Amino acid sequence: MEMNYAFFVWFIVILSPVLALLYYIWKSATARLPPGPPGWPLFGNMFDLGVMPHRTLAGLAKQYGPVVWLKFGTINSMVVLTAAAATELFKNHDHSFAERMVTHTMKSHDYDKGSLALAPYGSYWRVLRRICTVEMLVSKRLNETVPIRQRCIGNLIHWIEKEAGKEIEVAKFVFLASFNMLGNLMLSRDLVDPQSKAGSEFFDAMMGLMEWSGHANISDVFPCLKRFDLQGLRRNMDRDIGKALDIAAEFFKERAQEKEQQTGGDRKADFLDVLLEFRGKGKDEPERLQEREINIFILEIFLAGSETTSSTTEWTLTELLRNPEKMAKVKAELANVIGKDRRFEESDIENLKYLQAVVKETMRLHPPIPLLVPRKAMKDTEFMGYRIPKNTQVFINAWAIGRDPQCWTDPLSFEPERFLGSKIDYKGQHYEFIPFGAGRRMCAGVPLAHKMLHLIIGSLLHEFDWHYDSPETMDMADRIGITVRKFVPLRTIPNKSRA
Repeated sequence: MEMNYAFFVWFIVILSPVLALLYYIWKSATARLPPGPPGWPLFGNMFDLGVMPHRTLAGLAKQYGPVVWLKFGTINSMVVLTAAAATELFKNHDHSFAERMVTHTMKSHDYDKGSLALAPYGSYWRVLRRICTVEMLVSKRLNETVPIRQRCIGNLIHWIEKEAGKEIEVAKFVFLASFNMLGNLMLSRDLVDPQSKAGSEFFDAMMGLMEWSGHANISDVFPCLKRFDLQGLRRNMDRDIGKALDIAAEFFKERAQEKEQQTGGDRKADFLDVLLEFRGKGKDEPERLQEREINIFILEIFLAGSETTSSTTEWTLTELLRNPEKMAKVKAELANVIGKDRRFEESDIENLKYLQAVVKETMRLHPPIPLLVPRKAMKDTEFMGYRIPKNTQVFINAWAIGRDPQCWTDPLSFEPERFLGSKIDYKGQHYEFIPFGAGRRMCAGVPLAHKMLHLIIGSLLHEFDWHYDSPETMDMADRIGITVRKFVPLRTIPNKSRA
């Protein structure tokens, strides 16, 4: 007995320093992390977010401050919740958080490697960014494509006119028009057309891609489970993104043959022609694009453009129907600037200050991607007095920042007037208003999105009067997929307003 007791004492004496050292290491590793709610063993904070995580996370700022630390399974996560914290990140640490956190489904068919939004921060990403900002989405090329957008808007108006007096789901009409608009800009063809089998199949595949990429995936929080694909999301994504890529490859081959045979006639160059100019011939040419990368980029244009345009249009009409005095004010401006004898044109946008304010106010309250596209720490980083370990997932809650009471007066109210006479815009320089992000990884499509949003929203308001019974009781709950949409889609009645 004495021998066992002595052994126990010596064991404690020897082991205590080791335990103390391990405890010190653990404390030093966690002591300077941002504050955050306690999590469950193994699962962390997975069960704390609910169905509207942007709202849940915004509520944590009162208790834990502008930066919150969470754990989702095995994944460390930091959430930026205020304009001040966003300013610090974009101004002083943008490079440290320039990498992307990519979900398991978006790695299907190596989509992430060819995507501008998801590609690793490096030379290939810089090439894609340069093509967008210098070759594709520049004023000269956008001005050349005005007739395309105008024709697609004419089709949208015609579709809705046939439904006048009946209740319609606005977002569906706008989504189809946006998809066709992008189809013409990208490929010089209508894709939503009963006569186009390839277009219909491409549309169906893209709808599947949007569906699967919008689901939370257990494989992302427990990477060891990826091989099992417990929810079947990767299998579904493999199928639909594979089909979409096959169809895009046919579009690519068709255009390549046209260029070789010079059968394009007087057709003006579209975005696919621009991409073909950067096509490479070998893997040793990193500055050139390969066929597969071009096909992935085609998919990304549709994924980014059609969903965000339709969701923002739906929220704009929703807010205006709930605020009839604002609706009357924007329609009066449209009537004064455009009159009753013609349709809305892109050249009208700069003269419609209140319409611009309405769009900004909608995006302040309802940013299309409320948590933006998640970033990842490229290295251990000192941020706002905290130590953020390498590979930490970083969420920037644009929804919370747009409602930050330190920056916005009466932040929950829909008040477009706050933007009249203000220089604040969504081009990435004002960190209290970042619906498209900011810094190196902000959305490259802002110039096109600006034109499409104002053209579609302005045309719908100018051409139609919109009716909704009891708008004050309208359900304003939202849900997150690829974008944040109304949980209950807006269904409203259009009536022709112009003679």
